[in-house]
Amino acid sequence: MDEAQARGVLAEAGFDRGSELLALGENAVFAAGDLVVKVGRDAELLDRARRELAIAVWLAGAGVPAVRAAESEARSVAGHPVTVWHRLPAPVRPAAPGDLAGLLRLVHALPSPAFALPRRELLGGVERWLRLAGDAIDPADAAFLRDRRDGFATAAAALTPHLPRGPIHGDALPRNVHIGPDGPVLVDLETFSTDLREHDLVVMALSRDRYGLPAEAYDAFTRTYGWDVREWDGCGVLRGARETASCAWVSQHAPSNPKALAEFERRVASLRDGDETVRWYPF
Repeated sequence: MDEAQARGVLAEAGFDRGSELLALGENAVFAAGDLVVKVGRDAELLDRARRELAIAVWLAGAGVPAVRAAESEARSVAGHPVTVWHRLPAPVRPAAPGDLAGLLRLVHALPSPAFALPRRELLGGVERWLRLAGDAIDPADAAFLRDRRDGFATAAAALTPHLPRGPIHGDALPRNVHIGPDGPVLVDLETFSTDLREHDLVVMALSRDRYGLPAEAYDAFTRTYGWDVREWDGCGVLRGARETASCAWVSQHAPSNPKALAEFERRVASLRDGDETVRWYPF
């Protein structure tokens, strides 16, 4: 789906074609006055859109600061899911790890909702991403990542968690927190799942170890949350699974982007060498 197609769906849904495009990916996201309209790439995303709205209503009822739905039902317009949201005010500052930790504490204290949440399939996209990479990457690297995927999937299934299982955000990064005049608000609810709560915490541990997050920022995260996942015996397993997924994700961009190929090769080499000190760069 390109921008022109998305704008056609937007107009058919009754919104101005001149609305501002905020993002274009699996969803085209438009600002339409005091609303935000999300147009899904195809009909396969309809169930996910419905679940995201249900999550927003559930979080509102639980008092968790999160983006709020303006319509409680997803529309199907020309074969595309369309959801409508209240637009957030302009941010007053960037979100920090401590802001994220405070919201995760609230989410992790919630019981499961009345509707079903999926499991966090962290490694589920590895095969698709490697296939999209095709001949642009070394077949030995693809085989290496498939072996890691299988090994970490087995190891993760055998973990004994420190925290109770339950609802998680699923992509717990400061970029998914909006700091408005009333404080932090959780956004991007599509990845909500039910699984090990530790999944949400390993993300920031990996940010510290691989992506250059300053130690003091990570310490603020653990201090606010009240626990450091690195103290848990299973941390290395979830970290390894996430590294494997993150490496495979970059591979899909290698056919058209030399920088992606270079980053992929840097990541694979560090995994092969077992060198946890090699810096990875966001892509």
